[in-house]
Amino acid sequence: MRTLFVDTGYYVAVLNPQDDLHDRAISVSRSLDDCIFVTTEMVLTELLNFFAERGAAPRQLAADFVHQIRQDPSTRIIPQTSAQFEDAFKLYRRRHDKEWSHTDCASFRVMERAGIAEALSYDRHFEQAGFTALMRSTWGGF
Repeated sequence: MRTLFVDTGYYVAVLNPQDDLHDRAISVSRSLDDCIFVTTEMVLTELLNFFAERGAAPRQLAADFVHQIRQDPSTRIIPQTSAQFEDAFKLYRRRHDKEWSHTDCASFRVMERAGIAEALSYDRHFEQAGFTALMRSTWGGF
């Protein structure tokens, strides 16, 4: 079964019809069958933070969405731990030549450890780190 990492930008694009990548995210979503989705609590925090100041309705939509994916058996959420924070922080400090966020670094380390090569993301940082960002890809699925 195909395993994909899911980044914040993908979730934002799916939930926000005004997002420039909304149509692409929906198209990619429709092309996926029988996948395991992996994300982190850090990604979910970024998602909730993104919608926090956009009004009551978007905030509730994000909260309901996070609640739903936390119950979804096809989604595995990696918890935030002190060890994960430190591991990502080491990568963050080593790669001062990049504009990778701390959350990006944690995502990359999770992907490396799990052997995940593809991310539901448009973020070019995933490609810089050697992964496939499916929303940037010319892959025939969308």
